[in-house]
Amino acid sequence: MPESTPARRIVGILRLAAGFALAAALTFQIIEKVANNDMVADQYFSYFTIQSSLIAAVALIVGGVMALRLPVDTVLYTVVRMSVFSYAVVTAVVYNVLLRGIPEEGFIESRWPGELMHVWIPLFIALDWFLSPGRPALRWTGLRFVVIYPLAWLAFTMLRGAATGWFPYPFLEPSTGVLSIAVYVVGISVFIVGLASIGIAWSRARAGRPAAVTA
Repeated sequence: MPESTPARRIVGILRLAAGFALAAALTFQIIEKVANNDMVADQYFSYFTIQSSLIAAVALIVGGVMALRLPVDTVLYTVVRMSVFSYAVVTAVVYNVLLRGIPEEGFIESRWPGELMHVWIPLFIALDWFLSPGRPALRWTGLRFVVIYPLAWLAFTMLRGAATGWFPYPFLEPSTGVLSIAVYVVGISVFIVGLASIGIAWSRARAGRPAAVTA
């Protein structure tokens, strides 16, 4: 089996560092909330940011190990990584454009975990996607994989919100109006697909002949 290259090993170390830093931020935030009697678990784990951060942490750690051992990432992992890239960038943009600065009620948590999840890790994931070596090209059918999680999350969120009256983000609140919700949902969905399309196009431009997507 071919061995990893020096550049790939550097990428592996950086991915592991980012993955464990993200896991540490999530762990710290959970512990802090619990210690201050501010943890509502079913709500906390319903946020797109939290769920996508958990996915990103696993993907970064798995990708780090893979980069240390192999000269090229597997196609399946690259599809997952491309999806994580799309989720991370849209999370950063939506938070910093729509949600940053909204007054918090009750306990005010430490800022650094949120900044890591909403700014620095998405930035690392984007740079990793565009700059790291050892990525196979993807077929355009990979777009079908990217939309599975966001659509499932949206369906669950709206059904849960209708039953409980709680929505994780202000722009999903029924009080904003059906048209407003639809505009935000369609806009964010198009953004995710657009980011994934850029990711696939970049993989094809950098890696040559596209390999078959296995997911």
